[in-house]
Amino acid sequence: MWAPQIEAFSAGRRVIAPDLRGYGASPVVPGVTPLSDHARDIASLLDGLEVTEFVLAGLSMGGQIALECCARFPDRVRGLVLADTFAAPETPAGRITRAETADRLLAEGMRGYADEVLEGMVAPYAAPAVKTHVHRMMTATSPEGAAAALRGRAERPDYRPVLPRVTVPALVVVGADDTYTPVADAQALHAALPDSALTVVEGAAHLPNLERPREFNTALADLLARVDGA
Repeated sequence: MWAPQIEAFSAGRRVIAPDLRGYGASPVVPGVTPLSDHARDIASLLDGLEVTEFVLAGLSMGGQIALECCARFPDRVRGLVLADTFAAPETPAGRITRAETADRLLAEGMRGYADEVLEGMVAPYAAPAVKTHVHRMMTATSPEGAAAALRGRAERPDYRPVLPRVTVPALVVVGADDTYTPVADAQALHAALPDSALTVVEGAAHLPNLERPREFNTALADLLARVDGA
């Protein structure tokens, strides 16, 4: 998911891109995986790598995990990137939808769902190679892992009270055509964070780091410069 950023920044910095629990090569734990479990996993990983402080970036669910990390170990976070995400708790209707989707993934697998949501994850006009990359990632995911994450995300707390306490440099990024987390959600995050910049990436939907990596990386480089200056 973060391949363009790893390529762009790893020459001069240490870049760590973990597979979340249930995704990629990480273990699959069926049932419910709350965001707090993901945050604990990240803390444990960084402890094992002897990383005490870091800039933390998360997109969509990853952004909410990043806010959970800020709530749990704020002193370790030197900078924050929140991309195509929001801080509010799940709505009652949203909890029902996530539960139904989790049931569907367990019953049918990932392919049908991936086919349906692909052009919401990336813009319909996205490059074919980007669509193929995202579809491959989704269909390679364990249905059990994805379902457990969906159920956990449905139970997430309200992260809006965390935002004013994040005083480190922050970057809020959103694709201009994102329908899952619209620009208004990013504007709300930007307004609540004490020291944030807002970048709206034109020509992108829910995954601007893959759809428009040059624009995303420029904004990320600016944030890292701010962190270095601080």
